[in-house]
Amino acid sequence: QVQLVESGGGLVQPGGSLRLSCAASGSIFSIYAMGWYRQAPGKERELVATIGNTGGTNYSGSMKGRFTISRDNAKNTVYLQMNSLKPEDTAVYYCYTVVLGSPYWGQGTQVTVSS
Repeated sequence: QVQLVESGGGLVQPGGSLRLSCAASGSIFSIYAMGWYRQAPGKERELVATIGNTGGTNYSGSMKGRFTISRDNAKNTVYLQMNSLKPEDTAVYYCYTVVLGSPYWGQGTQVTVSS
C-alpha cells in the first residue's frame, strides 16, 4: 500500500511561482518513478512531468522550460517547481506512481492562476 499526499497549491497571479510537494509513504520510495498530472475543469487529466528512480525527467511540451520536477529520496518526497504560471495552468495537480503494477494517486492540490 502506498499513500501520496500533495501540498503547496494555492492562488497565484500570472507570472508567479509555486512549488508543489508530494510526500510518499508505505513503500520503498527511491525505487519507483513518480509523476505529476493535472486536471482542469471540463478537461481530461494530463501528464505534467515524470521523474525516474535515478532522476531522469520527462515533461509535457507546454510545461517544458517552466516546470521542474525533482525528488528527495531521503525525504520520500517529489516536488514540482512551477514558474511563469499562466491562467491555463489552473487545475488540480495530482501526484502519481505505479508500484508492482498498481497505480496510486494522491488526493490532489488545487492551483489557481488568476489576477
